[in-house]
Amino acid sequence: MTADAYALLVVDMQNGFCHPDGSFPRIGRGLQDAMDAVANAAVAVGQARRAGVPVVFTRHVYRPGRPDEGAALIGNSPELAGVSGLAAGSWDAEVCAELGCGPDDLVVDKVRFDAFQWTSLEPLLRGLGVGALMICGVVTNICVETTARSAFMRDFPVTLLADCCAAKTRRLHDLSIEVLSSYELADIATVAGGFDAGSPLGTRGRLPSPVLAPA
Repeated sequence: MTADAYALLVVDMQNGFCHPDGSFPRIGRGLQDAMDAVANAAVAVGQARRAGVPVVFTRHVYRPGRPDEGAALIGNSPELAGVSGLAAGSWDAEVCAELGCGPDDLVVDKVRFDAFQWTSLEPLLRGLGVGALMICGVVTNICVETTARSAFMRDFPVTLLADCCAAKTRRLHDLSIEVLSSYELADIATVAGGFDAGSPLGTRGRLPSPVLAPA
């Protein structure tokens, strides 16, 4: 597998989730160290861009009137509609400015945790010739983990950039990383540890795989 077989997938790093003025912090569901994760993800995005590695952004957005939100997600975050959270076309729904996502970038909109469900993500990746993914974003234990699992089931090897992700608490973040790592659903790497998203086949910044105890 060559380096150009990789893409960097940035999951839901939107103002609504990450920015202090976003809808999730306003309804008491802010993410711990979210903007630190955005800053690290910006490093990874820059590395990938300079090396010509495709970067794909996802956005979790709802149409006017929110007919696509669905009962499960309404029940999961009932306060979100009251602040028009993640409304399509709003500042809240846009990718954080620090990531430099522009009109010519690859953006996939979604309405469920799994970035592959009911979206064009898989045909886009196949069309780009992508065979492996680096994944970062929010929320670690929800949309990021769900998307990583879905990628694994589609035979995309996954490298999760742990310090480019955030969850409501550090404990939830760490538990998600442990699950993905322990069952070899994803390799774990950190930008701070030296991982270079422009050279994803390198070993720098990759954490050793755990050894599972016999069942």
